[in-house]
Amino acid sequence: MLQSYLPILIFMGVALFIGGAMILLGRVLGPYRPDSAKTSPYECGFEAFEDSRMKFDVRYYLVAILFIIFDLEIAFLFPWAVALKEIGMPGFVAMMLFLGILVVGFIYEWKKGALEWE
Repeated sequence: MLQSYLPILIFMGVALFIGGAMILLGRVLGPYRPDSAKTSPYECGFEAFEDSRMKFDVRYYLVAILFIIFDLEIAFLFPWAVALKEIGMPGFVAMMLFLGILVVGFIYEWKKGALEWE
């Protein structure tokens, strides 16, 4: 049983070795000049001025939901289209139900104004 996993173990060992060697070479050969600005938690150029637990506009979440809707749709439509002949009518009905649920989410986004940019 170990012989079937041996190529995978060798591949992982070589990958870990190469990755570790690259990190070590970068650390040894690369310039390292830390200062207080580089090691500070906020490297954006100014000090933090508010609490990190501030409220976000709901549009950020709506855009995220919109992305998930279209990402899921595309991720499931390609394999479904390839296997449509094998899965037949039950697969078609299941995909139409799935797309219907996604359309409900899309309509919710539309009603909330996530598609209107200011």
